Order: sequence, then structure tokens, then C-alpha cells
Amino acid sequence: MSDLDSHNTASDVDDDDHEPEPALKITLHLHNKPIELAFHHMDATIQDLSDDVAEEFHIPPSNQKFLISPNIGLLKPPFKDPELRLQTLQSKKIALIGATTAEVHELQTDISDRRARMERRRLAQNAGRKVKANTSKDWKKVQDDARYRFHTIRPLPYLTNPEKSHRFLERLADDAGIKYTMRKHGFAVGLLTEMNPVEHTTDTSRTLGLNRNAGEVIELRLRTDAYDGYRDYKVIRKTLCHELTHNVWGDHDRRFWDLCKEIEKEVEENDWRRGGHSVGREEFFNPGDVGVGDGEEDGAAHDHGRWTGGEYVLGGGGGGGGGGVAAGSGGELLSRRDIIAKAAEERARRQHEAKEAERKAKESPSSAGA
Repeated sequence: MSDLDSHNTASDVDDDDHEPEPALKITLHLHNKPIELAFHHMDATIQDLSDDVAEEFHIPPSNQKFLISPNIGLLKPPFKDPELRLQTLQSKKIALIGATTAEVHELQTDISDRRARMERRRLAQNAGRKVKANTSKDWKKVQDDARYRFHTIRPLPYLTNPEKSHRFLERLADDAGIKYTMRKHGFAVGLLTEMNPVEHTTDTSRTLGLNRNAGEVIELRLRTDAYDGYRDYKVIRKTLCHELTHNVWGDHDRRFWDLCKEIEKEVEENDWRRGGHSVGREEFFNPGDVGVGDGEEDGAAHDHGRWTGGEYVLGGGGGGGGGGVAAGSGGELLSRRDIIAKAAEERARRQHEAKEAERKAKESPSSAGA
């Protein structure tokens, strides 16, 4: 081979190994890093760019998103215009958003593991709750609460604010101490209702409660004598203890009073709210109320013993039995009009005394100066 032939052969080899200059270069930004891709024909399209990304970076078309700015926006396969020329995008910023096949697999594995952990935790929590419920639930207490209770609660509908009276009666029925003693002694009361003061007040006596037929009906004096408010909650609860005792003993003998004191103590000790004012203190609190002691102050009497017989009529003065209505020595029952009139007279008297005291207080300095 001549020197010329050798030279020509070397030149041919060099020409074959030489990489031709790209016709077009596009810069992508992947994870905030610029990456340059070369295209050897000027008519390269956005579809060509997607194919190169899939081949070079192993990001499948389904995971690709191209954020092009300004103006064009977000493009992703399949493209609405796959023939969009890359040459028109050279002056724009192209950000590639996408996860590789390996990243997707890793993410899916992580999600699957997390779901499995959450499912195991859910099953463990449910199993723990079931065990706790089975061991801690006092089903006997639940059954006793359903059996030994006030089966009906009803205010007097013809008096003002029967809704407030209903709330008062419900509070008594839900009192933790009352519920405890009813479970312990097996007390069940057919009807818990309020007493109309006008029907159980005489010139010398006021009845605070009644019990008919050993718990068929219990009436309680909730309202003040003048119907202008409600009596102290703890006084009414003590009256209820008295009437519950009549479920066992009718007469006020030693056995009655021993059990009554026992019940009062149980109710007080098992009232976890301690004081009875956790709900509605303003509604059911009258610190000047009588009946806190033995129930005989100012002519007040719990009752004259358990009474029997007769059909109960709501607000009918105790029904046909009648024997439970307290009466003073020879006193007649006052009408509601009489009670309201007496209350009005008492208020007027107190107002007059207050004005007289105020007048004398104003006059005293001038009298002292004279």
C-alpha cells in the first residue's frame, strides 16, 4: 500500500468516527439541575423530547410532566399537539417533573408497607378495645339502672314553665346518689311528678312530698309557695329520700327513720358531683328555703306517712286516696288565689319597710345636725 493510500484510509476512519454537530439543543431542569439534550434535526418535536427522556432517564411517559415558561404552561403525554417544534421552545425554561421507574417502585413499596403497619395497628387497637369493654363493663349495673328507676317523669302541664319542672325532675332521676340507692334497695317508681303547692298548703302546714302505694307515684313540692321560683335542689333531694323510704315502711316509726337516714347518707356519699350544683344552679337554687333540717320548720312536713288507694290524676290533689294531704290543726286548704294574694301582700310589706328604712336613713344626718 502506498503512502497516499495509507493517508486516505486514515482520513476515512477519522471521518467515520467524528460525531456530527447537533442541529438543536434543549436544556431541561430536573430536580433543579440543568440537563442538556441534543437533537440532530431541526424539526424535532415535543414527542421526540418525551421519547428521549424515557430512554435517557427511565421516566415513563405516564410519569412525565413538562412545565414550560413563560406562557405555554404544563404539557404531559399524550400531548394535544405532539408535533410542537422544540425549536420554538429554545428560548423558554423547561422543567421536567417526573419519577423514574425505580422511584415509583420504591414509593409503591413504601406505601404498601405503611398500609400494612396501619392495618396491624388498627387490628391491635380493636382487639384491645374489645378486651377492655368486656372486662370493664358492669352489665349488672346497666340492667339494674334499667329496672330500678323512675319509669315516667311528668311535670304539671297547667303550671307555668313545665319544661323547667321537667328538667328539675330529670336531674333528680339522674342524680348519681339517687341512682345508687335505687339500685341498692331495688326501688322502682312508676311516676315521678311535681306537687301543686296550692293543693297541699294550709294556714299552718305545708306538705313537701307524697308517696302513693309504695312507689306507684311520688309527688314532690318543687315550686315556692308563691309560684315565683323553685326550691333548693338539695332540700328536694332530701324529700325524695324520705318518700323513697316509704316504699318500704309506711309509718314514721323507728324503722322508717333508721332507713331514711341510711338512704340520705348513701345519696350524699355517692353523689360524685358533691353539692348538686354542677347543672343549672341558677335555676334550682333558693338558699333561703326551709326544710333543710328535719322538715318541720315553718309548718313544713314531709308528709303524714305513705297513703294508699285511689286513682292518681295528674294535679288532682293526690287522687281518690286523699289520705296523704297534710292539714294543719283544723286548717282549711287555701286556694291558689289566696296564696298568690298573701305572697303579694308580703312583697308589698317588705317593699314598704325598705322604703321606710331608706327614708329614715336619709333623714338621720339632718336630724343629727339639728
